[in-house]
Amino acid sequence: MFINKTSDGKNNICGENIARLRKSKKISQRELADRLQVLGLDVDKNAIQRIEAGKRFVTDIDLKAISGFFGVSVDSLLQ
Repeated sequence: MFINKTSDGKNNICGENIARLRKSKKISQRELADRLQVLGLDVDKNAIQRIEAGKRFVTDIDLKAISGFFGVSVDSLLQ
């Protein structure tokens, strides 16, 4: 049976990288959510918080928008 979580129980592998990138830009989770909403991604501050904590699954659409905002490749978010 396939388990859809990381070995440490997280629902994504990109949350820590997203948090690092957000902090390097010195923006809050709310500001990141607001900026992503302008780009058409329907997320709020709580969704960003859950992504960064590994509690929310991240779709390919999420990854594309987030990588575009930060100007990095999707692959870099997944490493």
